[in-house]
Amino acid sequence: MPPLDLVGIGVGPFNLSLAALAHGVPGLRTAFYEEQPGFHWHPGMLIEGATLQVPFLADLVTLADPASPWSFLSYLKAHERLFPFYVAERFHIERTEYDAYCRWVCEGLDGLHFGHRVDAVRWHPELRLFEVDFTRLEADGPAAQGRSYARNLVLGVGTAPHVPEPLRSLTSSVGAGAPVIHSSDYLGHRERLLEAGHVTVVGSGQSGAEVFLDLLRRRPAGRERLHWITRSAAFAPMEYSKLGLEHFTPDYTSYFHGLPESVRDELVPRQWQLHKAVDHGTLAAVHDELYHRTLGGGWPDAVLTPGVAVRTAGRIGATRVELHLEHTEQDVRTRLATDAVVLATGYRERPLGGVLASLEPWLRRDEAERIRVDEHYRLVTDRSVSGAVYVQNAERHTHGVGAPDLGLAAHRSAVILNSLTGHERYRLPRRTAFTTFGLRPEGALANGSPGIARHADPQHTGFRPLRMT
Repeated sequence: MPPLDLVGIGVGPFNLSLAALAHGVPGLRTAFYEEQPGFHWHPGMLIEGATLQVPFLADLVTLADPASPWSFLSYLKAHERLFPFYVAERFHIERTEYDAYCRWVCEGLDGLHFGHRVDAVRWHPELRLFEVDFTRLEADGPAAQGRSYARNLVLGVGTAPHVPEPLRSLTSSVGAGAPVIHSSDYLGHRERLLEAGHVTVVGSGQSGAEVFLDLLRRRPAGRERLHWITRSAAFAPMEYSKLGLEHFTPDYTSYFHGLPESVRDELVPRQWQLHKAVDHGTLAAVHDELYHRTLGGGWPDAVLTPGVAVRTAGRIGATRVELHLEHTEQDVRTRLATDAVVLATGYRERPLGGVLASLEPWLRRDEAERIRVDEHYRLVTDRSVSGAVYVQNAERHTHGVGAPDLGLAAHRSAVILNSLTGHERYRLPRRTAFTTFGLRPEGALANGSPGIARHADPQHTGFRPLRMT
């Protein structure tokens, strides 16, 4: 078999977006490998009625190719639901529907290999190709091993649930005693949580708010016995102003990438309210539910306390958990005994060291030993590596808060495909925001045709014009 033009590792929404847009490039040979047996997008948080925080236009393809057969509107039409959606006038769709849409795309695309675990990636200098070793998995374990050769790679391995250090010892024994779970597993343990006498939710992002609201609605009035704590200073709303949302445009991404490394590192933590806070509607729903429970007199048995950090934690016997808390503003410490804990403590980018271990000699890193990523989402490699390694949602340190945002998925995929093929297969907009970020243009997208590399020495970053086979 001739070598593939592109091998993708991981099939989440971002690599699925790339696979869908690559389907429209004639002659492009691709394969995408995913360890899981099928596509499922955050199944533990597909709470009834929960919606995406981005409009339906932020599907896999529309913002790069509105005429694509893999758009959300095409999905609705294929299921004869276009008119009901039109009448419903919904701009934000439910998460369960987005998950179903993505699975529909998976069913229609060739080259997606679920149940395939990538074990190693190597650069073969003589062949000038990447070797990708994988294992095909069956329900009862590994079934067969294989190898693919590719001119280019794209890593879309996603993020993993994050558990803070003080609570990690508690999550090792989920099966017995008081349940301590990450919000990513919420639905699978919801019945146990509803049976618990007292439940504590830790974390004030969107997941924490949705879990707290769902538990609040399902527990009896006057006997809610819920505690919601966060180290943030407030249960803060997400920044949804129109100009604030322009931080999730290609213009801002290009501006951010052109900033010095030290400036970028200072910016990201300060922008937490752009992506780590709570949707206005969810906060309003929490307040409405709490207020409704005061109509008969009295207050609900629910405590919401911001500004509280968990210092340490431990189990009390077999059925309870004790959290040692500190209120930073009051400089007060106390203990909270609870029967169950939900950790809405976010996600972290999965480390790429395991997959890229054999490529380490060719990778270039920044001052903090993070992988360097150029403006076209390619890892910066040694000149001797002629193939490109692209990344998706592993570049927040170089491309800003928009890296994990679904609204930039199609645009990033188009940039990657334009770079990979060496021509503007997908025409991208030259301007995407009314805001002008900075006093001088930054990045490749601020001059010339967007999405196509313009390096004097393209080998330096792994660029190579595509040879169709």
